Amino acid sequence: MLAELRITDLGVISEATLDLDPGLTVVTGETGAGKTMIVSGIALLLGSRADAGAVRTGAERARIEGVFRLPQRSAAVGEAVAEAGGSVEDDELLVARHLTAAGRSRAYLGGAQVPAATCGDLVAELVTVHGQSEQVRLGRSDRQREILDRFAGPKLATVLTSYGVDYTERRRTAAELDELRRSAQRRAREIDLLRFGLEEIGAVQPQPGEDETLAAEASRLQAADDLQIAATTAMVAIAGDEDDPNASLGAADALSAIGIARKAAEQLAGLDADAAGLSQRIAEVGYLLSDLAGDLSRYLAGLESSPGRLEEVAARRSQLAQLTRKYGTTVDEVLAWSADADRQLGELETGDERIEELQVRLAELDTRLADQAGSITRLRTTAARRLSRLVLAELAALAMPHARLEFAIAPTEPGPYGRDQVELLFSANPGTEPRNLARVASGGELSRVRLALEVVLAGDDAGGTFVFDEVDAGVGGKVAVEIGRRLAALARHSQVIVVTHLAQVAAFADRHYVVAKADDGQVTTSGVSRVTNAERAAELARMMAGLDKTESSIAHAEELLELASRAAPGRRS
Repeated sequence: MLAELRITDLGVISEATLDLDPGLTVVTGETGAGKTMIVSGIALLLGSRADAGAVRTGAERARIEGVFRLPQRSAAVGEAVAEAGGSVEDDELLVARHLTAAGRSRAYLGGAQVPAATCGDLVAELVTVHGQSEQVRLGRSDRQREILDRFAGPKLATVLTSYGVDYTERRRTAAELDELRRSAQRRAREIDLLRFGLEEIGAVQPQPGEDETLAAEASRLQAADDLQIAATTAMVAIAGDEDDPNASLGAADALSAIGIARKAAEQLAGLDADAAGLSQRIAEVGYLLSDLAGDLSRYLAGLESSPGRLEEVAARRSQLAQLTRKYGTTVDEVLAWSADADRQLGELETGDERIEELQVRLAELDTRLADQAGSITRLRTTAARRLSRLVLAELAALAMPHARLEFAIAPTEPGPYGRDQVELLFSANPGTEPRNLARVASGGELSRVRLALEVVLAGDDAGGTFVFDEVDAGVGGKVAVEIGRRLAALARHSQVIVVTHLAQVAAFADRHYVVAKADDGQVTTSGVSRVTNAERAAELARMMAGLDKTESSIAHAEELLELASRAAPGRRS
């Protein structure tokens, strides 16, 4: 429930505060006094587009603040507010909208600044505004479907939710299937290329790091003669040359020399104990030289045991080079490409299998959607008959006893809300076939249809707040009295705020606010005030006859109040 509305510098209103309660509240005033700004202010809290021209002339900014009391909805709303960064205190939520003369706008929810759309989405759960724009919306098929679905209740809502989930999945499935079918030729080309590459690599069977190992081996084989000469020279220097006839004549090699040194050192050790360490170290050098001579011998033998190896290495490197020209700069990169290609090939080869899976899933979803759409149609058809009957009863009370109204449900292409085209058909006079509401209804008739719908729907949605702007447009007399009566009936279940220019409607209010012009044409802080008793009768008299106060007009106004009191027992004033 909207407990308080504060407006500052919006339109012609300088400052106004409305304390609101449950029941029916009406706002009246002379043309141009600014009473429509009350609805405009609430609409801004609902996230409507900010217009810099709405800021009062001479003011820097306009401020609209609404205090909502949430005793029954505080849990759900509180969670949404907390998620947006705001807070609910003592079951009251403060919502604000600030507009600047420069065209900037800010919205606040529970003390936290939020996008206007976020603020509007949450407030829309609490308040429904019915102005001229809603009257236009009522003529659209999608809005008519929404009204019918709302009346159909939770059973239809459950089926619609399930249908919506399946419909969304079907769209995704169909899109994936279409893409797979469109890309079938491209996928086949990619499969052939990947298979060719993998077969080419598989025929060569490269090993990790093989190109580097072969490069080193090729370099060694190409220098085999130089390596043999160098190794032989080192070998001769250490161990001597057995084929040299002069080798035994002197100690030309290192081993012979170290042998002589060792004998001398042993003699030193025999003569001087301190020289024993020298003898041991010379012996160790001899052992090392012997090991080194053996390694050189084996190295030389290896060089001599690989005839034709260079040609083999060159041939293998040529095979690897063919791969590195296509699939990577090194063998390791070729192997990485092979692993990735194998993975891609597996994914591509499952494309046909995926197409079959998607076709099966699509058929399953189509069957389920058809069943659910059938249920939706049946539920809508049943609800349409009931809603039409109830709304016609309300229209009869609104001085339209011969009206005909029905929801025509025709099959159409499946969509997110089923496969029904919903159209609200209407005729006001007997003998006239019902046609599209937007084409045949006058402004006054649309107002009454809209009010009748809300009265019927309010029975299932008690506790909300409804704001009506010009719901009585195009009507008067007894019809206006009946509109007031129906608004009072709606207010038994919900909070109703009405901006009206008809005394017959205002007479049914539980609370009556008057927006009055100041001498300079602006509304001051005292310009919006609640009227009761004699003041209220005077305002109704002005609304009926344009007179401030005469005995006859006051008497007529009091009669109207008495009529409203009898027609709506328990009404507060």
